[in-house]
Amino acid sequence: MIEVLSVVVLSGSGLAAGVLLAVALGVVPAFLGLPPDRYVQTHQLVGRSYDHVMPPVVLTTAVLDVVLVLVEPGAAARAGFAVAVVAMLGVVLASQFGNVPINRVVKATDPAAMPAGWVDPRRRWRGWHLVRTWCAMVGLLANGVAVVLTG
Repeated sequence: MIEVLSVVVLSGSGLAAGVLLAVALGVVPAFLGLPPDRYVQTHQLVGRSYDHVMPPVVLTTAVLDVVLVLVEPGAAARAGFAVAVVAMLGVVLASQFGNVPINRVVKATDPAAMPAGWVDPRRRWRGWHLVRTWCAMVGLLANGVAVVLTG
């Protein structure tokens, strides 16, 4: 069971880290380079797919990391899985309290009728996104180390 769960948490944390890093390297610079109306339109389109896939991936990985903390007999591997739990919860918290509220505002904005006094959220969104990207990368590293140390 530990071997199967290890593959799943490595896959989940790898998927999360890879997607978030790809967004940080490609999507975020593209967002920053667009005029406000095109940014809003693009953000609305891009968010559709990520919003349905990434939360279950991250939450499932965190829950299975908790299971591994409870069932893994080796203390060093348990510590690695515990670090991964904290890191993946960091992804969840940064997303829910940073990026998701911004996403809601962007989704509710009509790009064809940008409101007067529109406050550009891109730099704030980027900051929160980088926090969750680093957390996901730490989660992947911690899971990788823990899997190597399982015993």
